[in-house]
Amino acid sequence: MKKLFITSVFALGSLTAFAQEEQATEAVDAAATEAVAQDAFAEVALEEVPEAVTAMVETNYPGATINKASKNEANQYKLEVSLEDGTSGALILDEEGNAIEQ
Repeated sequence: MKKLFITSVFALGSLTAFAQEEQATEAVDAAATEAVAQDAFAEVALEEVPEAVTAMVETNYPGATINKASKNEANQYKLEVSLEDGTSGALILDEEGNAIEQ
């Protein structure tokens, strides 16, 4: 009887662990899909960047230079920007110039 009880406990524990592992895998897959969607940017000419986006950069980063611009299907712009002090970075903005957190 003890063996039957112990076997049942191990079987139940294994099923619970498997279910938790599958939920974790689904969460990682969802996060990866979102990251890919956000990274699906295609390069555009600097002239195609909306005035609101360039104005935001000029206002918040005086003297900054936009080196490269890309756009995704959600009309979000990823800009590679260089500052006067030699540092550089990337900004992601919507078409109205609002920053989007990554």
